[in-house]
Amino acid sequence: MKTIWGKLLTIGLLSSASHVLANNEVLPSDKLTNEALTLESCHVGEIRASVKCGKLQVPENYQEPTGEKLLVNFVVLPAIDNSEYKAPLMFLAGGPGQAAVELATGLNRVFREVRKTRDIILVDQRGTGETNPLSCEFEDEQGVYDTTLQDFKASDVTECISQFKGDLSQFNSENAIRDFDAVRAALGHEKLNIYGGSYGTRAGLVYMRMFPQSLESVVLDSVGPIEVPIGLFGQSGARAFNLLLENCKNSDSCNTAFPNLADEFQQVKARLAKAPVELDIMHPRLGTPITFKLDEAKFTNNLRMQLYSVSGRSLVPLVINQAYLGNYQPLIGLMASTEGEQMVYTGLLFNIVCNEDMPKVTEQMLAADAENNFDGGMSHFAFNAICPLFPKYTPSENFYEPVTANIPTLILSGELDPVTPPSNGDYSNKTLPNSHHIVVKNAAHTVAMSTCANKIVNEFLTKKDPKSLDESCLDEIPDEKFMTSVNGIQ
Repeated sequence: MKTIWGKLLTIGLLSSASHVLANNEVLPSDKLTNEALTLESCHVGEIRASVKCGKLQVPENYQEPTGEKLLVNFVVLPAIDNSEYKAPLMFLAGGPGQAAVELATGLNRVFREVRKTRDIILVDQRGTGETNPLSCEFEDEQGVYDTTLQDFKASDVTECISQFKGDLSQFNSENAIRDFDAVRAALGHEKLNIYGGSYGTRAGLVYMRMFPQSLESVVLDSVGPIEVPIGLFGQSGARAFNLLLENCKNSDSCNTAFPNLADEFQQVKARLAKAPVELDIMHPRLGTPITFKLDEAKFTNNLRMQLYSVSGRSLVPLVINQAYLGNYQPLIGLMASTEGEQMVYTGLLFNIVCNEDMPKVTEQMLAADAENNFDGGMSHFAFNAICPLFPKYTPSENFYEPVTANIPTLILSGELDPVTPPSNGDYSNKTLPNSHHIVVKNAAHTVAMSTCANKIVNEFLTKKDPKSLDESCLDEIPDEKFMTSVNGIQ
């Protein structure tokens, strides 16, 4: 799973007929019997204390409740003090394609204040983790280092798709929410609070539309609104990159070290577009000789991935400058630092985005998104190449309607975010009647994961009033700092 799809993501990023999910009756999630549930003590990740691991049997197709079944994998991180019951927090993972349970260690740290008094529920969305993962087995030889756009083969994708188990039309956002609500009901909770990050916000909005009665409050962090198709990353990536250039220019140390950063970036791009680089290097992890190949798309894509976090952004000026000088080792080091990380189950990513988002993208939208000074239309490559190869399904008719549920909702956006800019959060803030949108100046993607916003989330879960929160700690987040030499001096 980390192999062929991982290569395609590095290049490009981030057997059923067409099937319509009708609006007729489905099996209500609160009618699933406890006989379908197993729950036992276990240990996950690096969390020392035991937690609860569960499996819940659900229909693969909710319109055919007696048909094929799936086992939904989930973990409950029990509240440290549950003497005064508080409705739990369910985490909705990003991607689409992240497995929530695989993130348990980090989430236990980020939401430690929440967990003092609330259970935290992590559910592997169908198609990820241990819930029927959409994965395939390929041998990865040299991975991200020797792959460029020229190596793309449609046959690799179709072979991978052929290994997926299950009816792909059922691995959609709406069925994922039916699974999540089934877990809620099976655990005996009348209501939940939910936190969604990135694609998890899209899932959260779908949850608000489908099961508003199940939700006590909602946190949407780095919003992927219904109104904005996932997959158009050109303009948002360029916006985040241009903010980096501006912040570097406003930093005495960065501007002194890299006074011509914007020009150097464009010159590296032009050089790689004309003639990709091939270098004989030692594999950073294995120590074996390999060939490193770098073209323009691979260069900008790897920079774009660094824009997701403030720590990654701090390295970008140095990487650009060194590449301009002909030294690609800093870039190789960045790639090595993420090699082998299982970020998303990309089979699910493409299955959802290709069927729920890309059909809404017009040629005019693609052309407008490609009019940018960062990577043009290169971020479209993966979806344009792979989506025609996936089996088709169609979401329900009201899937694309703005969500208007009257549920207390806290919306968080990072000003520096390269994929879900603050304007995305504005869409949901306009349609949700009980919401408040906080834009954090010096934060990037998924604000609560790396700032004091996690404390604000905890306060919100208690107060349920998004407009009466103490946001003062956000003003203390420092301005961007940048690495100015290979010795790490800032």
